[in-house]
Amino acid sequence: MPGRWRRTPAAPSRAVTQPLFLPQGRPTNPTLRTLGASRARIFPRAPGCRPSVRAMVLPGVRAGAGAAATKMVQMRCRVDGSERSQSPGPGTQRAAVYVHWPYCEKRCSYCKFNKYISRGVEEAAMRSCLVTEVQTLLQLSGVRRVESVFFGGGTPSLASPHTVAAVLEAVAQATYLPTHSEVTLEANPTSAPGSRLAAFRAAGVNRLSIGLQSLDDTELHMLERTHSASDALQTLAEARSLFPGRVSVDLMLGLPTQQVGPWLGQLQELLCHCDDHISLYQLSLERGTALFAQVQQGTLPAPDPELAAEMYQEGRAILREAGFRQYEVSNFARNGALSTHNWTYWQCGQYLGIGPGAHGRFMPQGAGRYIREAWIQTLEPNNWMKEVMLFGHGTRKHTPLGELELLEEVLAMGLRTDVGITHQHWQQFEPQLTLWDVFGASKEVDMLLEQGLLLLDHRGLRCSWEGLAVLDSLLLTLLPRLQEAWQQRTSSSVPGR
Repeated sequence: MPGRWRRTPAAPSRAVTQPLFLPQGRPTNPTLRTLGASRARIFPRAPGCRPSVRAMVLPGVRAGAGAAATKMVQMRCRVDGSERSQSPGPGTQRAAVYVHWPYCEKRCSYCKFNKYISRGVEEAAMRSCLVTEVQTLLQLSGVRRVESVFFGGGTPSLASPHTVAAVLEAVAQATYLPTHSEVTLEANPTSAPGSRLAAFRAAGVNRLSIGLQSLDDTELHMLERTHSASDALQTLAEARSLFPGRVSVDLMLGLPTQQVGPWLGQLQELLCHCDDHISLYQLSLERGTALFAQVQQGTLPAPDPELAAEMYQEGRAILREAGFRQYEVSNFARNGALSTHNWTYWQCGQYLGIGPGAHGRFMPQGAGRYIREAWIQTLEPNNWMKEVMLFGHGTRKHTPLGELELLEEVLAMGLRTDVGITHQHWQQFEPQLTLWDVFGASKEVDMLLEQGLLLLDHRGLRCSWEGLAVLDSLLLTLLPRLQEAWQQRTSSSVPGR
């Protein structure tokens, strides 16, 4: 498959200017999920059967501080006017592609993602619709180059390698997909024996993300995972032999009954078997899940946030000692094995969401203006397929992003990384207000700088090692400061004021 990918850019496609024929009466655009440790597809959705994670908050700040900061972004009245044209910028012809496979063998006890139990899946129809939608959205977006493709779910390792190959071929035919582009597949141990992984590699996959979650069989049973610890380690070994240096694993923390010492023992054991990328995720109890009900009924104790914070701090120290770079709140890599796809999200690059319930951020072309929009596809697979067959895509909602709203995303997403936000990166989104203009004269920000949690210098704005762990608390100061600076600028630009 990789040999068939195009090495030269495809000819520009004709701009699509006809109405989108979007279904009406759907819920509003998905909320901005910027706080807490992110995964691939932080906006498309949390990864298949993977919990969301929160960065810790400063001592003395209430536990809901992260949620309050998020709500601050979500609920404020937009003052910037979302219909103003944004600069197209140098990256508007580049994007990542996320492909959502919505089916699973069973629903894990903590999972509330958009997924469905696979009984009698019409894979040929699903494959055809995925191909159609990726072709349509690539044309609508005007994207000329795809930097990465991520197959998530659900459990995409349940899909056939033929489906993966067909989607990649469609991307390569519609735009430029370099042979070295990162192509990631999420896999659960029980659906990914070595022979199947080899078939996915032949289809074009060159990176795996394995939902290991725990090396304790009792915890795996509580989570209602379909694999054992030995299954996970066997799959990991087979994956490393097929994808050396390009295998990521997930480890959960903050589970009910979980203790610091045994969890650190799991992490140490994992270091004896893992490749060069590890993600640490804290359990987020979601209303409507079996695990939430068990905690509410008293069958299981509520997770202890203090213990989870200790696990996270001790765990990241162990990983640093083992040569891993914490390049994002919950993601650790060594030997340069960072996820290209995830990095697109954290840098607020464009990405297309393909498949039921997938989210995207891109600038549709052909309307005579450049405005980034948030897209979400229809959730239920059968309804989504009907819409794709009728209209070429199954879009539930698409909403223009205002300039301030986009800057808030740039701030909250960029600070999740160890690089933070460089001055050059900020200027791509806001050429008038510099980082110094926004944060340089704030007493509250000065206090964070003096405490060693934040750095603002010639490189830009970023968290320190200590600050990265309490990002939620920092955003409670930084987001209002950005909004205040924006309001001052817009007020001064109004005639007569």
